[in-house]
Amino acid sequence: MSSTLITFFTRPDRAWEGVRRQEDDNSRHYLAHLLLLALIPCVCLFIGTTMTGWSLVEKERVRLDIGGAVQLCVMLYIAIIGGTFLQGFFVRWMSRSFEVRPSFNECVGFVAYTITPFFIAGIAGLYPNRWLAVVVLLAAGIYSTYLLFIGLPAFMRQRSSQSFLFAASIWGVALLTLVTTLVFMILIWRLALEPEYERTVIQDQAYGTEQTRPQQTPGGLDSENPE
Repeated sequence: MSSTLITFFTRPDRAWEGVRRQEDDNSRHYLAHLLLLALIPCVCLFIGTTMTGWSLVEKERVRLDIGGAVQLCVMLYIAIIGGTFLQGFFVRWMSRSFEVRPSFNECVGFVAYTITPFFIAGIAGLYPNRWLAVVVLLAAGIYSTYLLFIGLPAFMRQRSSQSFLFAASIWGVALLTLVTTLVFMILIWRLALEPEYERTVIQDQAYGTEQTRPQQTPGGLDSENPE
């Protein structure tokens, strides 16, 4: 699996041909790829939210307690696996409008390999930062789109004249599935599980913490006691 993973980023056209042969030999070959790589964003996010933390305002660091982080990561893992199978169902359903007739396992496997850049992008969870997340997820989305369009003809053995329309349909439904799955997961986590946050104030180099910094006397020079 490691060689296939590297090939996806060096020679994606060759990687799709190899994956197609592996799926012909074993229709559930994708399961190891999906179940193992889906752990990357979950483990990295657990470390980032409990040890590194994130900052929404100046001089404040927010972290999750262990229980809340475990709940978040378990739900994220379930959302990744469930969302992949759901998208595979949609790919199978949309294929009826085209000449290809892939099996359900082939559709799920195609989705699992296509979203490989998102699994690798999960390493950014070690340092939770909104701008870093935007850049990394945008790059992963662009490369996943590239894998989708070049991999569909090879993996599904579809004519190039129809593959563009099929790939565009998959892309649109995938975006809807991604947003719906993540929003549903976050709502359950926030409303039903009620996670606990730990907030700490970053120490100031001159005075220590914000709470111990001496307050400036109001009024300027006029407030000084006369001699």
